[in-house]
Amino acid sequence: MGSVENETQLSVEDSHEAILYVNGVRRVLADGLAHLTLLEYLRDTGLTGTKLGCGEGGCGACTVMVSYYDQHLKRSVHSAINACLAPLYSVEGMHIITVEGIGNRRHGLHPVQESLAQAHGSQCGFCTPGFVMSMYALLRSSRTPPSEEQIEESLAGNLCRCTGYRPIIDAFRVFAKTDDALYTNISSESLPGGEYICPSTGKPCSCGSKAVNSNDNCKESTTLGNRYKPVSYNEMDGNFYYEKELIFPPELLMRKLRPLNLSGFAGLKWYQPLGLQHVLDLKSKYPDAKLVVGNTEVGIEMKLKRIQYKVLISVAHVPELNALSVNDDGLEIGAAVKLTELVQVLKKAVTERASHETSSCKAFIEQIKWFAGKQIKNVASVGGNICTASPISDLNPLWMAAGAKFRIVDGMGNVRTTPAESFFLGYRKVDLTSGEILLSILLPWTRPFEYVKEFKQSHRRDDDIAIVNAAMRVLLEKNRGKWVVADASIVYGGVAPVSLSASKTKDSLMGKGWDQELLQGALRTLEDDIVLKEDAPGGMVEFRKSLTLSFFFKFFLWVSCQIDEEQCFGKILPQSQLSAIKSFCRPSSTSSQNYEITKRGTAVGLPEVHLSSRLQVTGEAEYIDDTPMPPNGLHAAFVLSRKPHARILSIDDSEAKSSPGFEGLFLHKDVPGDNNIGPVVHDEEIFASEFVTCVGQVIGVVVADTLENAKLAARKVNIKYEELSAILSIKDAIKSNSYHPNTERIMEKGDVELCFQSGACDRIIEGEVQVGGQEHFYLEPNSSLIWTMDGGNEVHMISSTQAPQKHQKYVSHALGLPMSKVVCKTKRIGGGFGGKETRSAFIAAVASVPSYLLNRPVKLTLDRDIDMMVSGQRHSFLGKYKVGFTNEGKVLALDLEIYNNAGNSLDLSLAVLERAMFHSDNVYEIPNIRIKGKVCYTNFPSNTAFRGFGGPQGMLITENWIQRIAVELKKSVEEIKEFNFQREGSILHYGQQIQHCTLAQVWNELKSSCEFLKAREEVDQFNLHNRWKKRGIAMVPTKFGISFTTKFMNQAGALVQVYTDGTVLVTHGGVEMGQGLHTKVAQIAASSFNIPLSSVFISETSTDKVPNASPTAASASSDIYGAAVLDACEQIKARMEPVASRHEHSSFAELVSACYLERIDLSAHGFYITPEIGFDWKTGKGTPFRYYTFGAAFSEVEIDTLTGDFHTRRADVLLDLGYSLNPAIDVGQIEGAFVQGLGWVALEELKWGDAEHKWIPPGHLYTCGPGSYKIPSVNDIPLKFNVSLLKGVPNAKAIHSSKAVGEPPFFLASAVFFAIKDAIIAARAEVGCNDWFPLDNPATPERIRMACIDDFTERFVRSDFRPKLSV
Repeated sequence: MGSVENETQLSVEDSHEAILYVNGVRRVLADGLAHLTLLEYLRDTGLTGTKLGCGEGGCGACTVMVSYYDQHLKRSVHSAINACLAPLYSVEGMHIITVEGIGNRRHGLHPVQESLAQAHGSQCGFCTPGFVMSMYALLRSSRTPPSEEQIEESLAGNLCRCTGYRPIIDAFRVFAKTDDALYTNISSESLPGGEYICPSTGKPCSCGSKAVNSNDNCKESTTLGNRYKPVSYNEMDGNFYYEKELIFPPELLMRKLRPLNLSGFAGLKWYQPLGLQHVLDLKSKYPDAKLVVGNTEVGIEMKLKRIQYKVLISVAHVPELNALSVNDDGLEIGAAVKLTELVQVLKKAVTERASHETSSCKAFIEQIKWFAGKQIKNVASVGGNICTASPISDLNPLWMAAGAKFRIVDGMGNVRTTPAESFFLGYRKVDLTSGEILLSILLPWTRPFEYVKEFKQSHRRDDDIAIVNAAMRVLLEKNRGKWVVADASIVYGGVAPVSLSASKTKDSLMGKGWDQELLQGALRTLEDDIVLKEDAPGGMVEFRKSLTLSFFFKFFLWVSCQIDEEQCFGKILPQSQLSAIKSFCRPSSTSSQNYEITKRGTAVGLPEVHLSSRLQVTGEAEYIDDTPMPPNGLHAAFVLSRKPHARILSIDDSEAKSSPGFEGLFLHKDVPGDNNIGPVVHDEEIFASEFVTCVGQVIGVVVADTLENAKLAARKVNIKYEELSAILSIKDAIKSNSYHPNTERIMEKGDVELCFQSGACDRIIEGEVQVGGQEHFYLEPNSSLIWTMDGGNEVHMISSTQAPQKHQKYVSHALGLPMSKVVCKTKRIGGGFGGKETRSAFIAAVASVPSYLLNRPVKLTLDRDIDMMVSGQRHSFLGKYKVGFTNEGKVLALDLEIYNNAGNSLDLSLAVLERAMFHSDNVYEIPNIRIKGKVCYTNFPSNTAFRGFGGPQGMLITENWIQRIAVELKKSVEEIKEFNFQREGSILHYGQQIQHCTLAQVWNELKSSCEFLKAREEVDQFNLHNRWKKRGIAMVPTKFGISFTTKFMNQAGALVQVYTDGTVLVTHGGVEMGQGLHTKVAQIAASSFNIPLSSVFISETSTDKVPNASPTAASASSDIYGAAVLDACEQIKARMEPVASRHEHSSFAELVSACYLERIDLSAHGFYITPEIGFDWKTGKGTPFRYYTFGAAFSEVEIDTLTGDFHTRRADVLLDLGYSLNPAIDVGQIEGAFVQGLGWVALEELKWGDAEHKWIPPGHLYTCGPGSYKIPSVNDIPLKFNVSLLKGVPNAKAIHSSKAVGEPPFFLASAVFFAIKDAIIAARAEVGCNDWFPLDNPATPERIRMACIDDFTERFVRSDFRPKLSV
């Protein structure tokens, strides 16, 4: 087996070697590396800017640019690719450019990097290098400046969990051709008086923002419009961006390709033939060999499905397989042609050939648009997609329907042709013998009056696999003045083990007139033609059946529109029906950010960029897994339970011991200290001893010399179980009385029973609300590196955690060491959102055991699927409500039972339940209220903290019954809300009085600025004229309490050290995870000392600098750590005052030096406790919160009632954040929280093996990666996204009159959810159904479609049908 370390640097003359250029540096690839991906190679050689986010090409964090010389085009081609899927040898002879290769902090940033940093487009920074490289590759590959649409399309394969995408789009938009910079060549900086260049005219004008007034304590209102100020390339570094690019290496221009025959670990062979005959010879020698081009399917099979292929044959350079020819019969497409190349040829054909010939081409172009991200399309081949024979392939139904023919060649060179329709034999089986390969595809031109149309519905529009897709073709001919069907093909994907031709339906169409009778007959036949069993893999059976009919209906209408309407269809198709076939074409998004700048001192209040942004955009910012492995270091991998509840009978490690590189297996008996851990109660084990209580519970840990060897050995540990009954839902837990001990809570105000019985309530409603969970999907997976010092006397670690003190505590507990001998440090983390508050700590405890016992460093970094499986999610909830109210809409009484799904340990679930109970009134005055809460014990991995910490779940339940009251009373929901608003002085159900209430101000200002009444009228008009598309709007308020609800956690420490050169080092107990905490704290220190922000540095969070720190959570970190730092600064200033009062010093540095000479202590420990808080659960009364953050949001959506597809047309968000410490960072937090919340309410669905999903093994998580779990992408954000901060409202209860921002905006995304429901109400009204109905979150396409009852759904479900949800 080779390794990266034993590469040899050879001279240019030795061109017979396998070579690669990386950032302009020639590298020789040794034999023995065939098992490596490009990403593994790059990271092993120290280029850690390219990140591992998922390992399956789904997140884009690993994006690099690959350049190669195209012999056909006679020029260099530049493409963005996923390094995590690219086999190392597949890029042999190419030039790889990573984020490090385009710019760095020392030598200057590339304009793409600079623009992203300045636009606040990097928060946690983990995804940032991927975005930079996607944009960079687009610029390098574009002969003319790209359009805004092209920019957004190029980012579709990149995910971000922090920013909400808006600042990223704005940062890159300056490179679009609509901006002045690329036309005028004038720097706006050089214009007299700082004049602004108009994007439209390229000439100076007054439409831009003026510079911020820099006077101390000034206030200024700033509105950033639809785009950032355009910048020309030379503003960034003095040169046009292309003058400093790395050129394509001349050696690669002159070098001839050569066949490769290389090897890898475990006998893997890699061949790169250069001719068809060579391919055929290899295939006959190795019948089971896999042909690869982009490795986008085989790579995932080998990594995630653990399929071991022994021989891989790369056919990317075989000319016969890359041929593309246009002839009279159609297009002939080589099997190795990449999808990006195919689209270019199809677009060319559409422009050059007669319109009637290219109906199939247009369908392919449209389908490939939504196929995957740009990185995948740049490498994935046509033949690879065909031969994978996936039942949900987007393209195979189109090949079949379009009448394509596949040319197949055998080892003797014999070619046969088979119709696409008969090529697919069964689940992932095709009509190829072991010696045959797919040579090419012939796509015929369509004939006059022949129409081909594509359809696809997925969870997320961009970069997602289909739930159901389809391709349909019909050839019409005139017969006695009537259009009749001469030929047809109807093919579906996602409804059978193969792409399925609806043959009965096709036969029923032949010879029929294209009219309503044909439509109704075809719909009836389709019901029999497409058979889906109740337990079909993938679930959603009713939805999938309804889509088959919806797609055909759309096809019927579309074809009807294509033919001459005047001849026969003018009367058949009313205008309102046409909405069914209006394809969604997303315009470029627009946005505005409106805030007031209240500057205090040198830095507080200014919209400063994130302090690490320049490091993050260059890939220089280090995360845990980027840290070089110490000498003698080991990698760790979990041995996990595969059963939800079972007794462990035996553990056999004999096979693992003989695995290469194996160094040890560690189990519960090996723990030196205590095996029992937990943040509140010690109810979970580091290693399961006798029983396992969930799938994914850690039974042991294997350590080995490499990560792959550790994972391989872990898979070889054989465990035998005795299975026990499992509880797999909240309802199961209620039925079995399965609750965590001592977790029942109750809150009461007034007398609920008396109110219900007194007759005061004109109406009483009862119902239940199911609230779905959510995966954190931080881009950086959990990671810890642990090592011992002094022979094991001390233990040190660096960890990706929000709570270093918890890591310190768990590790000391596990090892039996005092906490004073255990140190945990965290520099930054790639996102947390609560998921790294407690659940990351057990991971460190697991890694500490082998490190301590072997006295060697151990690194444990989780793969994405393992991280999602073991680390817990947002709690799902069940709420059962009974509400009494008057006919005017005044709420009088609420009786609420609330349950959350804790999983197999308590973790923080009780505190999450308590906060849900605190927020179960949202913003409404309820005189009589009783809330009972219980924490359910289930056999799932322990659920944990997530942004909002139970508050959003409690408020969502409330907004559901508020909306129901409006339906019952036939009033607008906004009227009901306003009628019941809390106000200044309101006493809440837990006894706290509301002070400084800005709710009404926020609500009224938003209602006015979004022109709510006008929007309502426009939506109603749209719905009146469109039968199959409906729009909806909603406004949602929020009130979020700020403080940890556990009193002792509201404390903070900080250490401030002033050095003799006048610079300041700050250390505090909070963790930087992208939220800008270090930046805000540094601003506070800078303003306190009246020095520039650049003079303050924060390096890391460390338990040996600031002890006993609370987790960075509860939105309170800026408040408490900012106050602790200010306390330390004030102490130092007080000591300096006698020297400063002499006024003998011209600078802070001189003052510091003078103090030092007078032996004044220039270091101080600051401390802060949140005052005037406390809550007693015995009485159910107290003051749990220091203050409240108020906010409101307006949203408008449009849904396709036939498919459930939706998009957010607009979102306006307004929050009261007092005087913001940094308005730009706060706006970024609002946008990020809103888009993450949008995922929770509308996109992200966790699917577990439970009674509702019997096709998933019991207790297993199906949605454990970006392939199956869909967070919002760049194209899911609102088309118009406006964020404002309330002006002129200082908050007396927090530092510098600011307010907390992290969690409060999250719930406001429920405005999208209720806007969707509003649109569904309009759809149901079309069929006379005006009753209230439940809608669970997330409002996925399935839930939207099945709630929009019509003739199609009624064939499969009743009007009260409720799609299945794991709760």
